[in-house]
Amino acid sequence: MWFFARDPVRDFPFELSPEPPEGSSPGPWVLHRGRKKATGSPVSIFVYDVKPGSEEQTQVAKAAFKRLKTLRHPNILAYIDGLETEKCLHVVTEAVTPLGMYLKARVEAGGLKEQELSWGLHQIVKALSFLVNDCNLIHNNVCMAAVFVDRAGEWKLGGLDYMYSAQGNGGGPPRKGIPELEQYDPPELADSSGRAVREKWSADMWRLGCLIWEVFNGPLPRAAALRNPGKIPKSLVPHYCELVGANPKVRPNPARFLQNCRAPNGFMNNRFVETNLFLEEIQIKEPSEKQKFFQELSKSLDSFPEDFCRHKVLPQLLTAFEFGSAGAVVLTPLFKVGKFLSAEEYQQKIIPVVVKMFSSTDRAMRIRLLQQMEQFIQYLDEPTVNTQVFPHVVHGFLDTNPAIREQTVKSMLLLAPKLNETNLNVELMKHFARLQAKDDQGPIRCNTTVCLGKIGSYLSASTRHRVLTSAFSRATKDPFPPSRVAGVLGFAATHNLYSMSDCAHKILPVLCGLTVDPEKSVRDQAFKAIRSFLSKLESVSEDPTQLAEVEKDVHAASSPGVGGAAASWAGWAVTGMSSLTSKLIRAHPAATPAETNAPQRSPPEGHPAPAPTSVPATPTTSSHWETQEEDKDTAEDSSPADRWDEEDWGSLEEAESVLAQQDDWSAKSQESQAGQVSHPDRKALESDWNSWEAEGSWNQGWQEPSSPVPLPEGTRLASEYNWGGNESNKGDPFAALSVRPSAQPRPDPDSWGEDNWEGLETESRQAKAELARKKREERRREMEAKRAEKKAAKGPMKLGARKLD
Repeated sequence: MWFFARDPVRDFPFELSPEPPEGSSPGPWVLHRGRKKATGSPVSIFVYDVKPGSEEQTQVAKAAFKRLKTLRHPNILAYIDGLETEKCLHVVTEAVTPLGMYLKARVEAGGLKEQELSWGLHQIVKALSFLVNDCNLIHNNVCMAAVFVDRAGEWKLGGLDYMYSAQGNGGGPPRKGIPELEQYDPPELADSSGRAVREKWSADMWRLGCLIWEVFNGPLPRAAALRNPGKIPKSLVPHYCELVGANPKVRPNPARFLQNCRAPNGFMNNRFVETNLFLEEIQIKEPSEKQKFFQELSKSLDSFPEDFCRHKVLPQLLTAFEFGSAGAVVLTPLFKVGKFLSAEEYQQKIIPVVVKMFSSTDRAMRIRLLQQMEQFIQYLDEPTVNTQVFPHVVHGFLDTNPAIREQTVKSMLLLAPKLNETNLNVELMKHFARLQAKDDQGPIRCNTTVCLGKIGSYLSASTRHRVLTSAFSRATKDPFPPSRVAGVLGFAATHNLYSMSDCAHKILPVLCGLTVDPEKSVRDQAFKAIRSFLSKLESVSEDPTQLAEVEKDVHAASSPGVGGAAASWAGWAVTGMSSLTSKLIRAHPAATPAETNAPQRSPPEGHPAPAPTSVPATPTTSSHWETQEEDKDTAEDSSPADRWDEEDWGSLEEAESVLAQQDDWSAKSQESQAGQVSHPDRKALESDWNSWEAEGSWNQGWQEPSSPVPLPEGTRLASEYNWGGNESNKGDPFAALSVRPSAQPRPDPDSWGEDNWEGLETESRQAKAELARKKREERRREMEAKRAEKKAAKGPMKLGARKLD
């Protein structure tokens, strides 16, 4: 029976790349690219072929093999595996490139920045400090050929062939026998007398000076060239001169050299080095330090190398989100780094994290995701959007924070093209109807109308026919002037989606009613829209054969191309929403609830209009309970989905102080509706809506709506007068007028019906709050009177007397 010996090279789990070697390392090693057979991950393989008569070189190679296997440090070449046979030695390390080749490639690609070189030299000096101070080892081979660079741009110290102990164990330094390496030896080694006094690190620090010279000036031709610093930066020259000084005694220890270069205005004192040092110790940093670091990181990423961002910053960001408490602050730098990734890498590394973030209940996380959706929406496929993203996003429509609702509306512009039939035509339309009918923020109602006009081309033909005309007609009855303008422009932008019959019987009557609107901007847009629709009707009347061409898009299936008309009025949406965000979220921390005004709706017909009253700057206990009573009816009618905001959603990072002062956004807006305060922020808020193009275009913007005229000074509500009755026993005689008699059933605000906008306000919150306050005041006085009567009837009690029943 025959037994065949196994080939160890064939069984080795790594294989060499067929490409030619990348270069020779110091000594007898040859560097090859390779890969792991099981996973295909790239590695570097150093190969030494044993040749007859080279016993001395073989012993040096085996010593280097052993040293690399036992030394572990972040700045020393990382050993992975090895193979030793009679014919060869294989040492497998992380995938690296020789420093000389790396610098040449970077110069050809546009050059290296000084901050990259400072961090690379920092790593090499740190490795030397570890060897000399911690291990008592002399590297004895520091030069350009002994330094390698990994895929993240990190410099690694290799070339351990000629290393020896600083304590003299195992003999002196090994003989190199290679002239190219001997030129880096310090001058004191040529002194055979041995009288030169030197430290154990003196020789390696001389060689470090040679390395610095080569990094900035190219290959070292001879030792005498070290006298001319050449292109070495001025901030590094004094420290470089210490390294190449003739007196070995004054050459600094590697640790002190780092300290000198890290001094203020030093060569290694820059943002890039500080960022790397923080990342190396991020696991032991406090959460507050991590938060601050990630907040400032995005500002610096643009100046950092691309490879560093991809391979060093990105893994730390993903780890911080997955296992740390970094939260929303990692999003901005994460998406910045994502720009450097290929589509495949983005899909593998970032998209799973983003999808997981959408299920978070952290408000700051959700609003950051919505604000930056434009950066990653292209990488989300339709099944992921419909099953994992959209169900979480729609909860933002019900949030009590106006900024969340605002950004949710804005995100629909990006999500609509990827939504399926049910989510787009049923679920989304239901939420849009709710916002347009019931939201207390005029800008959000306006933006809902604009968003509907922009995504109208994606809706099905039946949904367009049922929704668009009703929704834009409802917008024209909104008390917020920009919403009325948005309704008119919505008709104009989607003019190709209406039949001629609808134009004549449904749209023109609505537009004609706006020709007498109090706001001139609304009237101007209404006249232009009327002229446009009349010209279409007239052209079809003159030539009926054009009817099929004019109505070709009416019954067509949803198509993104149909929305080209709406593209030109996209700019206003971002302007309006950004304005709302800046007022409601990025407000000054000292802002009070009185500084934000909700749009004031028109009073119901036949009822007195409440006078504008100031909302108290600091909510009192009584006003807080008034708000709770006002919210009872809404809470009883709401569905379980409406209670979405009852969970603990955290707080917005930029507005923690503002949100802390406002117990409930909805309550604040209801108080603001009860009486609107004249404030300069109102003009600033509404002036942001003026972003339309020149006169004559369908995209001309609206003018700033005029502020409501306040009542003369001294005017009071009718309910505030005492009409001769006993105020403590009689209620407000006008309180009964606050509720309109319900002769007809109230229309469903969540549906797109031909309803009257004014019918949405069925009660006067001001009168109701006033009545509730008076009732509580009466009850308090009654209780005080009873206690006083009871106390007077019993008389004073003697001290120590026992009360008998």
